[in-house]
Amino acid sequence: MTSESPNILREELQLSARDGYPLRATLYHAPQPRARLLIGGATGVPQGFYRRFAEYAAQRGYSTLSVDYRGIGQSKPAQLRGFDMRYLDWATHDLAAALDHLHGDDLPTYMVGHSFGGHAFGLLPGHERVAGFYTFGTGAGWHGWMPRAERVRVQLMWNLVGPLIVMRKGYLAWSKLGMGEDLPLGVYQQWKRWCRYPRYFFDDPEQGHLAAQFANVRTPIVAANTLDDLWAPPSSRDSFMAAYSAAPYQARTIDSQAEGLGAIGHMGYFRSSATPLWDEALGWFEQLHTNRRAA
Repeated sequence: MTSESPNILREELQLSARDGYPLRATLYHAPQPRARLLIGGATGVPQGFYRRFAEYAAQRGYSTLSVDYRGIGQSKPAQLRGFDMRYLDWATHDLAAALDHLHGDDLPTYMVGHSFGGHAFGLLPGHERVAGFYTFGTGAGWHGWMPRAERVRVQLMWNLVGPLIVMRKGYLAWSKLGMGEDLPLGVYQQWKRWCRYPRYFFDDPEQGHLAAQFANVRTPIVAANTLDDLWAPPSSRDSFMAAYSAAPYQARTIDSQAEGLGAIGHMGYFRSSATPLWDEALGWFEQLHTNRRAA
């Protein structure tokens, strides 16, 4: 165990995914815990990116767990070439194991997502144990939802740059593009396929069963997206989040300039400048708890 932030004990963990794959995770112990919080990270983003948010949440009383998905960060194999996995394993096996480790009946469990984390929640076994879900920057991934310049850039990545890199390396060496961690081949292939569709994997004929899973979610949800999020603008969010059709749902559209937050984009939700957004999410969890106790 180590501690870098005053009063926050950070515990490094090794978890076993539901299919036995070894995962590295970090639990940030709240000094006076009143709830548990699971972080569902974005594609290609290691758990260390969420450290400041996790420490902040722990200071607010949320014992917070982050995890490196298989193939990413401290959970990647020695060699990505030949590493066999499916994109959705991150939800059905990896986040599922993190939730199993974190959840307890003595305190409520909440979840914060980022991008893919908002996809993962509808696929998460045992999602009913989560009392509230707040996600940032979740969208459908289709280039048509993006501004024109970003649309061109993304299509070049999918149709020219990405295939050339994958042909040479056997995986998407995304770090060479300065866009995050390298991605296993299975993640690249499925992500590229689903980004062809306006409603992402819901429009994929091979994934027809997923819509029913999302329609079973009853957990209260907030999905927050900034107007300057080029990868997941509000229109993209609305297309994807409509699948949570039975959940109490709120869309939060953030004008980051007008709200004095500066540029947020797709990755700035978890930088320190976005602390007011963290307060908003944690405050929403607190209100959910208050409402349940009063009911």
